Amino acid sequence: MYTIFKNDCIFYLTDDKDFSSKSVFFNWEEFNLSEQLKTCNAGNFKTFYLYHHDIEFLWQNFKNSFKVIEAAGGLVLSPENKILFIYRNGKWDLPKGKVEKGESIQEAALREVKEECGIGNDLSLGEYLGKTYHIYEHKNKEILKVSHWFKMYSDERKFIPQLEEDITEVVWKNSNEIEEALKNTYPNIALLIEGMSGTEKDR
Repeated sequence: MYTIFKNDCIFYLTDDKDFSSKSVFFNWEEFNLSEQLKTCNAGNFKTFYLYHHDIEFLWQNFKNSFKVIEAAGGLVLSPENKILFIYRNGKWDLPKGKVEKGESIQEAALREVKEECGIGNDLSLGEYLGKTYHIYEHKNKEILKVSHWFKMYSDERKFIPQLEEDITEVVWKNSNEIEEALKNTYPNIALLIEGMSGTEKDR
């Protein structure tokens, strides 16, 4: 299953007919994506289950409806298992950015975290955590951002927020502070963090 966020809307792409009991279950061929995106742009909350028996066919056709941007970033852990957050545009976020031409996703992830947080060399790459997906509008075009996430490790204590990217704070947060931050973050970030075990966050 693919989970894609757009404002307050969620699109679930599935090849599982067990979801057919959902009131917003659609066969892909019957679904008007452009009309439903207008609903999302208007700020109306909706959850859609889009079905096709071939999940990769479904994903490719959904993806082809957008301009796709690949991004990469890091869920950075301290030795105390705190998580490094940035504060940008009124929300808590994790550092990430666009993959540049000729860059691997690993290189892009490390570069973006260093640039956005002002970290020197005290940053190491860990395991690949997976992808998150969200849609946003830019210059009247719908953009699908595919973000690749890596676990990273650092003991950095002094940060320089990248102000030109509208980042005003870079801070470590413990488990209690993380729960508070999740009340004011993006759904894909909450999904990524909540995917970590409670043991891992609280150690």
